[in-house]
Parts: sequence; structure tokens; C-alpha cells
Amino acid sequence: MKTFDDTNLSLIQAASAYAALGSEQRLSLLRRLTRAGDQGMNIGALGAATELSGANLTHHLKILAQAGLIKQTRQGRSTICAVADYATFKRLNDFLLAECCADLEEHKHG
Repeated sequence: MKTFDDTNLSLIQAASAYAALGSEQRLSLLRRLTRAGDQGMNIGALGAATELSGANLTHHLKILAQAGLIKQTRQGRSTICAVADYATFKRLNDFLLAECCADLEEHKHG
């Protein structure tokens, strides 16, 4: 998966991020991490909050991390997961909304 490398998303980067969110479990994980804020959550608490555990949880977190949507850091014996960058979500929304209604003007004059 492509990660975010600048402030302007390419179609490939946006598709990669949206593909990572194309799972109910991953979307649930990301929503829960968004609720947790910048401090994030340890993996055990995150699994309990989303009813995911073990290899399934690890798999989904890996996909979100590879897409650049979350970050994972070690704190002692715990792994803390958090939203990587809230600006990323703004760029994703901006990507979709950048051309909002652009074709409407074209049809009025055509």
C-alpha cells in the first residue's frame, strides 16, 4: 500500500487509504482510535473495545499502519496505537471534495 508522502494526495494514495478502510473491522479500529485522541490506546484495550483479538487484530492494525493511517509505538512492554495524523483525514476528505459539483457548471453552459 502507498503511504502519504506529501500534502497533495495522488489517486493511488487515496485509493490505498480508502482500501484500508474498506473493512468493517478496520473502520471500527480507526473510529475507536479517533475517539482515544492523541494518546491512543494499547493493543489489549483496543482489542477489547472493538471485540477483536490476536492475529485478526494484528492483521487489521498492520494494514492501517501500512496505509499511513495509524502509528504504533512501544511504551515499556505495551504497544500503543494512535491515529497517525489527523491532517491525513482532512486530506482524504479534501481529495473527494476538491471537485465537488465541478461538472454542474459545465452542464449549465454546455
